[in-house]
Amino acid sequence: MSTWFATSASINVIKASWHLSLFHEAMLTNAVQAGFVVGTLFSAALALPDRVDLRKLFAGSALIAAVATLSIVFFEPTSLFVLALRFITGACMAGVYPVGMAIAATWATGDLGLLIGLLVGGLTLGSAAPHIVAATDWTVPCVAAGCGALIAAVAICFVGLGPNVWAAPKFKVSHILQGWNNRAVRAANLGYFGHMWELYAMWSWIGTFVLASFAAAQQTPPVSANIVTFAIVGSGAVGALLGGWSADRWGRTAVTSLSMTVSGCCAILIGFTFGAPPAFTILVGVIWGVAVIADSAQFSAAVAELCDAPLRGTMLTLQTSLGFLITLVSIQAMPFVVRIVGWHLAFSILAIGPFLGTIAMLQLRRMPESKKLAQGRQ
Repeated sequence: MSTWFATSASINVIKASWHLSLFHEAMLTNAVQAGFVVGTLFSAALALPDRVDLRKLFAGSALIAAVATLSIVFFEPTSLFVLALRFITGACMAGVYPVGMAIAATWATGDLGLLIGLLVGGLTLGSAAPHIVAATDWTVPCVAAGCGALIAAVAICFVGLGPNVWAAPKFKVSHILQGWNNRAVRAANLGYFGHMWELYAMWSWIGTFVLASFAAAQQTPPVSANIVTFAIVGSGAVGALLGGWSADRWGRTAVTSLSMTVSGCCAILIGFTFGAPPAFTILVGVIWGVAVIADSAQFSAAVAELCDAPLRGTMLTLQTSLGFLITLVSIQAMPFVVRIVGWHLAFSILAIGPFLGTIAMLQLRRMPESKKLAQGRQ
């Protein structure tokens, strides 16, 4: 998953040597998002998980993503070829993230939330990893991420499948409305959409915010902005594990509602730390990093538990695709919002998503269908 932010982690280094328009700057991340949306729909339409061994699909996708990411270093970051390679990488991630989720689910025995939480924890650490090596050379994160993906392509071949192997149904257009007509699934999806409005925009721009905040502060930060960004994003791995463990025991609507409430508040509060002593920015940032991802896995688990079993694959694919489609808007909007209102208020726009998502999950909690969640734990 380190290939996801391989270029955007070095955005500040790139801008120091090349001119990037606001559109192109956001597209270094959004090209991956768009590729992922197309890739998930393509995978569902061809029923690839039905026709190809999950591990082979994962390995092939990781291999192509590795080649695409390593190829970036042969072009200038302003090149349209880089955006094309980022799109290809995103499309390949459709054969890694959802497929990894499917592999993890084969081992579930009443702990689906924790297992998917483990996977999301891995996704979080992978997404944060490029910030560790983002320094003076923008190509370093690309090389490191590409090598990481190559290792993943080999390592997945040694992973076994659990006893709960089931074939996902073929994609049918007629199934699309089921995600809306089933009110419980609809509520879970609306919660997920609110969550996604915030998540990837936060991950994409928090590094730029930290660097600008440290530059405006009157104190020298204890560590570099890159390390702080890694800590903020990477701390989400702890949140994903705690969220999965808690949801299996105390309920999915409870954990998601609490997580989104805390996350939305942090989206508002982080702006007040701009230019303040770095310790305040780091503190709020790490809390936000934990909360922003703690609920992520539980929306997928909820839809899997609430929808009709024959439609499970289709519903999860649609949820993921539409969720990432929403991220295209919030990621692209952030630099324009910063230009208009400044960093003090910019992240506040992201709080809209989790607050509306919390309302949706609390509505789900009042529905009798919520008894299906986490073996009766709402």
